[in-house]
Amino acid sequence: MARQDTRERGGDRAERDSEFVDKLVHINRVAKVVKGGRRFGFAALVVVGDQKGRVGFGHGKAREVPEAIRKATEAAKRSMIRVALREGRTLHHDVNGRHGAGKVVLRAAPAGTGIIAGGPMRAVFETLGVQDVVAKSLGSANPYNMVRATFEALKQEDSPRSVAARRGLKVSQIQSRRRDIDDSVPAAEA
Repeated sequence: MARQDTRERGGDRAERDSEFVDKLVHINRVAKVVKGGRRFGFAALVVVGDQKGRVGFGHGKAREVPEAIRKATEAAKRSMIRVALREGRTLHHDVNGRHGAGKVVLRAAPAGTGIIAGGPMRAVFETLGVQDVVAKSLGSANPYNMVRATFEALKQEDSPRSVAARRGLKVSQIQSRRRDIDDSVPAAEA
């Protein structure tokens, strides 16, 4: 009986892993000079997400590329965060993120815009499940810093539901304030 339960759980784990999409962002080859020549090692940066609002990134190092990618993927699955998405396609509000010298600006976009973002940020948005976003990277072009800055920005993302719960209001009150602000801005400024 117990043996059958463990088999079912193992199959469940494989099923759960298949729901994740992983993207290889960067591979770095490093060389260590030894007596017989050079020894090469590889470092991989991978982003993993379920395309429904969960995403994580990981870093793995090994002597072979596939092993480095496997380690990075496992690390990414362990460090996943949940991001609130508006209508399941874009961010709720504009947000800035920073890590080291890497700075990013993420802006919510209307339907049909697509993902307008540079390489490492694009991988994060595709695995997260965002379809419409405008993002700009300022400062460092280092993929590690860009991904970390993007995650710092995504951690600041708030949904109207969580803001309403914090303030003790109803979601409809916050949504109506948003509409009032959008209506008060003249078309020339927007």
